[in-house]
Amino acid sequence: MHDTRPLVLPNAWDAASARVIELTGAPDDVAQTVRGLVAIGAAGINLEDSPGRDEERLLEAAVHVERIRAARAAARDAGGDLVINARIDVYLFQVGAPETRFDAAVTRANAYRAAGADCLFVPSVIDAGTIAALARAIDGPLNVMAMPGAPGVSELAQLGVARVSVGPAIAQVALAATRRAARELLEHGTYGRPEDSLPFGDLNGMFARA
Repeated sequence: MHDTRPLVLPNAWDAASARVIELTGAPDDVAQTVRGLVAIGAAGINLEDSPGRDEERLLEAAVHVERIRAARAAARDAGGDLVINARIDVYLFQVGAPETRFDAAVTRANAYRAAGADCLFVPSVIDAGTIAALARAIDGPLNVMAMPGAPGVSELAQLGVARVSVGPAIAQVALAATRRAARELLEHGTYGRPEDSLPFGDLNGMFARA
């Protein structure tokens, strides 16, 4: 159990991050990408065990283990202290019968940890009992996704979660606001929701030199 607040991440989600993920398709691509990320000062990466090959939902665990090993070796050789967050997508894509998913997720997580992953990310789990059981069974820091129906951050901390992230959720909210404003302007010829806007002064201040 963790007695401190989990690391909470309001994720960036843009074309660049999507491109980085796209490039992590095989051990050599992972190593090349990691070397590039270390060179520009990146602090961490997600490595996901989906999609699989030959129309499978997930990569074979052994294949993803090799990708993690390649990433860890590349980071070490490049002289970088890179956090590798290994994502286990058993629950996200509902792989296998429901009663098999817990053991499958734990087996994958522990294999990825042994291969060099720093954090083990199991998205789309919202049941408190399952989250607590995962935290006990996984031999490393557990990352879960904050989402509707999931416990709040303080309860997740009590359940043993070490890292909480939101994936694309914040970007989705921003894009929904953009679509709403564009539709209002184009369909009704009006534009006015000052409560949804950050004042120019606040925006400029964010980029002002201290």
